[in-house]
Amino acid sequence: MLHFAESLTFSGRKAVAAWAALPFPALSGSSLPDILSAHQDVPWKLLSSWKEQKVSCCFAQSVVLRGICQEKSASCPGQPRSPLHSCESPEQVLQQFLHTQFPGAFSMAHVLQQPCATQPPFPQFFSPLLSRRGFLLDKAQGSSSAAVESVPVLAALQSSPVLHPLLSGLCRELQAPNLRRWSSFCTAGVEQDDFQEALEELRTLAECYETGVGAEGAAD
Repeated sequence: MLHFAESLTFSGRKAVAAWAALPFPALSGSSLPDILSAHQDVPWKLLSSWKEQKVSCCFAQSVVLRGICQEKSASCPGQPRSPLHSCESPEQVLQQFLHTQFPGAFSMAHVLQQPCATQPPFPQFFSPLLSRRGFLLDKAQGSSSAAVESVPVLAALQSSPVLHPLLSGLCRELQAPNLRRWSSFCTAGVEQDDFQEALEELRTLAECYETGVGAEGAAD
């Protein structure tokens, strides 16, 4: 994972954020271009413990979509309904969608046919609006319906400005405690100077994820 994260980072950045849509909201039988065309924004959620952030740009990302039918929509005479419908492969469809959502970003896209298995002991916390294969239903299933056995998933590792408030917040929280009052730090051999140096490195790392001239706390 460390080497994979390094392939998505540059300009002093070292960390990436994890996102996922589990399950990926899709109607059964719909083609990939139809499904992605129905989403104005990427439907994933941030997996870190930080508060929810809406990401409108990123520096680099690797995105994997699993469990969605890879067949294209039936071709219609004349112009394609959207740029997504003119793509030749599922990877191109996802790549075009990412390019629209994050123009200028370096994106790697992968589409896998196999869904994510959710059979026991996987917890059944899913909505009753999902079928056994994890696709959206028109109405909720009854109480006697079978458990969800698999779900389509959209997941991503992303180097993006969302990491700036996360890393900055972590730095502020670590500045609060006084190490001299925590015996466990002294027992572990943590020196005050080393701790302050690590905090400064964390603060510098957070600044690498700032964007815009008016970014809060920017050095320049």
